Amino acid sequence: MADAVRPDLPEGYLGAQGSFGELGLSVSSHCDPCITARENSLEITFKTTKAVKFTHQLINCATEKENNEYVFTHTKNNNVVFVIQLPEMGYYKLQLFALPVADVSKSLPNVFNYLIHCTRAMQPVYPYPKQYAQWKEGCFLTKPLILHTDAKLTNIAWSVDVPHAKGVAVVADGEWYHFENRGGPVWEATFSLDQLRGKNAKITLNANLSDDETKYCTLLEYKL
Repeated sequence: MADAVRPDLPEGYLGAQGSFGELGLSVSSHCDPCITARENSLEITFKTTKAVKFTHQLINCATEKENNEYVFTHTKNNNVVFVIQLPEMGYYKLQLFALPVADVSKSLPNVFNYLIHCTRAMQPVYPYPKQYAQWKEGCFLTKPLILHTDAKLTNIAWSVDVPHAKGVAVVADGEWYHFENRGGPVWEATFSLDQLRGKNAKITLNANLSDDETKYCTLLEYKL
């Protein structure tokens, strides 16, 4: 296969943009905005001194196709971690957008851009769960990051940090699976979903964040 051609990018496109510093952000893992990925998965970590929410765009430079479902964002101990899969070899633009958690604006400004060159794509890729608004307010998923119909679905171990949660549960095809609190923001559970294999089922991770113990909001949504 011929080597991918590095795309032409506008001057100033790479690296920190606009309000990056004002938001209390700094790069922890990949200071150079040009990344060569020898495998088709990687993690990028930022440090933050303020509560910040992120969105992203992952764009295949050759096709201009967005691959946003292959980026997962979560937060722990003032670290914002972007877990990334790259479907095929070539160049990708990773565009990150951010605002303070308390800012209700619908449009998040661009704060950092990477150019990622994937030189090997040996591992299969699967979409990450969809992330809802409250997920971006300091939650962290230890496991499972991915669920898919070819995966082991018996005795799935779940572990998630949800600050200020009074209850956490998965709802899978109408069935509720409640988690146990392991101290602080950590919630865990183990249960099987093998009965849903091949049924294109929707599975949501939900949390009770209000005084009404019956009211749960959706944090993540998986598709089997």
